[in-house]
Amino acid sequence: MDPVTDANTNDPHLWLEQIDSDEALDWVRAHNAPTVDELTGSERFTQMQADTLEILDTDDRIPYVRRRGEYLYNFWRDAAHPYGLWRRTTLEQYRANSPEWDVLIDVDALRDAEGENWVWAGASMLRPDYERALVSLSRGGADATVVREFDVASRDWVDGGFALPENKSNVSWIDRDTVYVGTEFGEQPDGEGSWTSSGYPRVVKRWRRGTDLADAQTVFTGSVADVAIGAGFDPTPGYERHFVYRATDFYNSDDFEIVDDELVSIDVPSDASHAVHHNHLMVSPKSPWTVGGVERAPGSLIVFDYPAFQAGDRTHRVLFEPDEHTSLQDYAFTRSRLVLTTLHDVATRLQTFEIDTWEPAELAGVPELATVGVLDVDPEHSDEIWLSSSSFTQAPSLLYGDATTGVAPIKSSPEHFDAANVVAEQFFVTSDDGADVPYFVVKRDDVTTGPTLLYGYGGFENSLTPGYLGVTGRNWIARGGTFVYANIRGGGEYGPTWHTQAQKAGRHLVYEDFAAIARDLVARGLTTPQTLAARGGSNGGLLMGVMTTNYPELFGALVCQVPLIDMRRYHLLLAGASWMAEYGDPDDPSDWKFMSKHSPYQRVRADVEYPELLVTTSTRDDRVHPGHARKFTARLEETGHRVRYYENIEGGHGGAADNKQSAFKEALAYEFLWQTVGARGSV
Repeated sequence: MDPVTDANTNDPHLWLEQIDSDEALDWVRAHNAPTVDELTGSERFTQMQADTLEILDTDDRIPYVRRRGEYLYNFWRDAAHPYGLWRRTTLEQYRANSPEWDVLIDVDALRDAEGENWVWAGASMLRPDYERALVSLSRGGADATVVREFDVASRDWVDGGFALPENKSNVSWIDRDTVYVGTEFGEQPDGEGSWTSSGYPRVVKRWRRGTDLADAQTVFTGSVADVAIGAGFDPTPGYERHFVYRATDFYNSDDFEIVDDELVSIDVPSDASHAVHHNHLMVSPKSPWTVGGVERAPGSLIVFDYPAFQAGDRTHRVLFEPDEHTSLQDYAFTRSRLVLTTLHDVATRLQTFEIDTWEPAELAGVPELATVGVLDVDPEHSDEIWLSSSSFTQAPSLLYGDATTGVAPIKSSPEHFDAANVVAEQFFVTSDDGADVPYFVVKRDDVTTGPTLLYGYGGFENSLTPGYLGVTGRNWIARGGTFVYANIRGGGEYGPTWHTQAQKAGRHLVYEDFAAIARDLVARGLTTPQTLAARGGSNGGLLMGVMTTNYPELFGALVCQVPLIDMRRYHLLLAGASWMAEYGDPDDPSDWKFMSKHSPYQRVRADVEYPELLVTTSTRDDRVHPGHARKFTARLEETGHRVRYYENIEGGHGGAADNKQSAFKEALAYEFLWQTVGARGSV
């Protein structure tokens, strides 16, 4: 029997969805206090918090940069600047051990001057001179931002410049005096408002400097049922083009080029990812696509001549075809090369092609046995390329060079834990339906069994690849814990089908895969159910909720962070409606039939023994509503179960607005784990 409560009338905890009500915040404070009292008093917590903050604040970490014209730009937080500096330097300076940085915006000073809890949310710079920027600032780390125009030369805000009040707006440059903007425009001619049901712009306009926003020219208006509408301009000399997109759901969009003020469709599959670079149209379909009389596999990368394609010619070339072990993860253009990043059984590989001839070429200097990703390229002026490289046990390094000749390390991060005796192994387990699912085990080589932490996500085609475990290494592995990284379905480790088979009615595969790994860890003797914990956030928080209610016998403790929990109402809360393509529509009885089996809020029972549970969220999270975490906790307590709960008043969806908050949150989670599964282990 699937217990289901009426979502709107019989839920006794609906009041906890009132984010800032006095009653709800009193509940939050009353739940925070005992959790803080229990978990923050030990020397171990104090040490882990200090160690984590040291890792996050160290000046020796890599200052990652993006080239914009002649300068390299970086956003930097440290102990002296917890909210950060937007700054720039030259390549010559950057090569030095201690570069001289030109600070453009000091967010800490801005917070003090304006009396606002600003958190940096990014800057969009105007090509090609990069003299102006549209800067986004968030209150407390929320997704909604305030947008202001900034003059880089004068280091000051532009008087009377482009500015938008707090909203989930989108804005992009056309030229120095014109932008595309989607924001609050009030009621539209069709009688509907400016926002989709997902809370994103449904109207995009062309706004000229010095004119009232209300007078901006409408370019496109979508449906309230869409996810979002937007537009952009490609200013590449000789290839200037205007584009409009209409995201009909999270994975499907209709795309157009604006030609002589008319929208001309780009006739690729709505679920395909695509990009136009010069006269090349790159398409990667997510489902089988018959084009030019030939069926192309999901996850392929196909190149067309874009003008010819728009004229009806479907002649094309396949640059990549997936197999059962290998998938495409990303691609990027330099001036003369196309760089492909692929995964082979979750191991990264890089391949380059000469543009136009599409002949493969080797990129020298790329390390083996590491996760390597393209950070930045210069697609117009040079073959400059920046790569990141790391592994579970190797601290990140930054590689710089030329896509035609090769790369070499230019910066490296310090080691944050002793990994000399730490080993990382990959295993495969057979899931309930016979699929082979990989996972990584990372531990000291002298540890044979004991407290184990299993991490998972399993959604939105997000691939989990090996990366340096600075905080986890210091707080968990070095102390004798085993860490496990799960490459379950719902992710993109094996291409689009690894994800699409786990959407909607296939969602059970995500949870079956994760449970299969948990059982396999016990079968291998690495841990026991009493000493096995799991951790996940956001979609991974939903995973933790399902493990709580559907697989409680497999775990001794669970850390459930910024979670989705009430899948009966998720589509009514903040950005939830945008995820119906992933989970389903709970208002559709046929969808709710399968969704109800994995909606933790409705499945809590009094007669089941659940694992020890820490639930965390953020009041300022305007993506996943904090009501999910609050209501889950209240429902568990109502049925006689104990929950540790902590809600950060700031932090947005990431759960923390600065490094101190991040360090506190991490130490809280690890102290909980050591007090639960750690206390039962052999460490």
